[in-house]
Amino acid sequence: MKTILSTVVIAALLAGPAFASGTHGGGHGDGMEVGKPGDAHHVDREIKVSMQETDDGEMLFEPRNFSFAKGETVKFTITNAGELEHEFVLDTAPRNLLHKEMMAKMDMEHDDPNSVRLDAGAQAEVVWTFSNSGTFEFACLIPGHYESGMHGPVVVK
Repeated sequence: MKTILSTVVIAALLAGPAFASGTHGGGHGDGMEVGKPGDAHHVDREIKVSMQETDDGEMLFEPRNFSFAKGETVKFTITNAGELEHEFVLDTAPRNLLHKEMMAKMDMEHDDPNSVRLDAGAQAEVVWTFSNSGTFEFACLIPGHYESGMHGPVVVK
């Protein structure tokens, strides 16, 4: 009984911020620690990102890391060059790990301005302003992909 009660309390505490910010698709629009949605008309830099898997089972992004200046607005053009579905999510490493754990328990798809999920061969854009300094992370949170190498650092100076 104690374990069940503890589980319910932890679940309620973790779910609280999600309900307070609206639906998962759109709850991050006003900004996050990693930044906020950018204005596509005021982009400072464009970056091409490829998502794919290798013959030996590694899943990766190319490039494998990013570095930006605080306040920089970046347009990521993301291409899924692999044969599996992949996603690109910008956030802090702890929040990505929390989302990854939640996704492992349910069939959850992100619909937020800091992420995009793509079928094989598809392409999309994410425009993002890095409004805070720090080290953040980009990742694929589909179960098993993060563990196969699909994550990397984003350093904002």
